[in-house]
Amino acid sequence: MITDAQVHVYAPDTPAHPWPKQPGRGSAPWTHPDGFSAEELLGAMAAVGVSRAVLVPPVWAGEDNTPALEAAARYPQRFAVMGRFDPYAPDAPDRLDHWLEQPGMIGIRMSDRWNTREISARQALGDPEIEWYWAACERLGIPVAVLAGEASTFLLPVAARHPDLRLIIDHSGMRGAHSLEEAFDTIDTLRELAKHPNVHMKMGSIPNASAQPYPFRDVQPFIERLYEAFGAHRVMWESDFTQLGYRLYSECLRMWLEDVPFLRGADREWILGRTAAEVLNWPEPPAR
Repeated sequence: MITDAQVHVYAPDTPAHPWPKQPGRGSAPWTHPDGFSAEELLGAMAAVGVSRAVLVPPVWAGEDNTPALEAAARYPQRFAVMGRFDPYAPDAPDRLDHWLEQPGMIGIRMSDRWNTREISARQALGDPEIEWYWAACERLGIPVAVLAGEASTFLLPVAARHPDLRLIIDHSGMRGAHSLEEAFDTIDTLRELAKHPNVHMKMGSIPNASAQPYPFRDVQPFIERLYEAFGAHRVMWESDFTQLGYRLYSECLRMWLEDVPFLRGADREWILGRTAAEVLNWPEPPAR
């Protein structure tokens, strides 16, 4: 069973449900500028052999987790949600206490900008005002995925203070850059983070970083270093599909199935499904 640990579904930008226009939110990808439905995603998954996916509401569409939760409600065996959460909101502690009671909700994903303040999630990583938030997620068993990029270093004290908090680093820890060396200049920090057993890695969005065609050989030395640091039991595959397009979706998966030479034993099985099932508390359904 193959699990994609990050994809977006989102409703279109309409007068009835407008997307926010604050700076720093970016825009929808050119491949799907007018929304991307659960049914479209299911078609893409079927075409390449992906069994299920973790839905991550995108920053450009706002703070509403409803489209993703509705998709998970319609297809509970296929989708679960790591939703957006604002730790600065006045009602945040109470909402967090009941976060996992929402059907289909399995965690939180921190990325870019929150709704109630002009502060990015990356800035929030080192903010003592939300120390309560990390402690509560640890206490409640809520996995937290973080788009940290160049701010990954701020996760080091969080991981150390909260050894039972399941932290997941997005997009292979890469940051936006013009070269692979720049994109992966966080790798020493990521290897330090890997020394904390509660830190995990979403390994994906690889074709976007590569300057070469399939099988993206120029990226593989970087991901091999991360794989050696974290191990397959703490690595989960993500496509970030809407950033890839249909052709690259199949190639992104195929690389892990066929063309990563350094994987050993059952590593592919873990990276492509078992790690996500265990770390995100989303058990795989029994085989029929």
